[in-house]
Amino acid sequence: MIELENVAYSYGGGELLSDISLRLAPGSFHFLTGPSGAGKTTLLKLCYGALLPTAGHVRLFGADVRSLDRDDIAIVRRRVGVVHQDVQFLDHLSLVDNISLPLTVSGRHADTVSNDLNELMTWVGLTNRADALPPELSGGERQRAAVARAVIMSPDVILADEPTGNIDWEMSQRLLRLLIELNKMGKTVLIATHDLSLIRAAKAHVQARVLRITNRRIQLAGADL
Repeated sequence: MIELENVAYSYGGGELLSDISLRLAPGSFHFLTGPSGAGKTTLLKLCYGALLPTAGHVRLFGADVRSLDRDDIAIVRRRVGVVHQDVQFLDHLSLVDNISLPLTVSGRHADTVSNDLNELMTWVGLTNRADALPPELSGGERQRAAVARAVIMSPDVILADEPTGNIDWEMSQRLLRLLIELNKMGKTVLIATHDLSLIRAAKAHVQARVLRITNRRIQLAGADL
């Protein structure tokens, strides 16, 4: 699915990531941990072509990211659902229209997947907020909506950057169950998080590999997690 080979990334004159090799195999489940500023968000951006490595190779579904033009990248990104930390919505559209926007952009009409859309809205606990505008939402509601929008196209890979950072534990568990169910359907999942409790909860239900960024490199995290 996604493969990084001896990847490095420099920012502001200093190297943020160095000699990163990682393979996200079909159906795998990964957590990515590390202190703030370690490069978790940068690594996720490398995984979907938003950034190009300063050294090494990133392959998205078999193609080197440097060989892809803008149209190719757009097509590849339809296969990757991304949950960003800085959630951006169109303030003039209702919540449900924001969530279904990827369907519109890809030429699919939301009416054709209305059952899936309604079920997804229920899963993330936003059914009663479907007609709300983004400025009316709380931080937690925006984060749940971001998860819904990332998976509405049923992507092959889901990359989530602190998806439970602004929501309570009960909703974190609900979203985690959604991601685990998607993984059991064959989706590849990578979650960047500080929340060790979330990782422990997931490991009771799914075989998850826990990675930690330490000193600009990736290491397998300890078995005590």
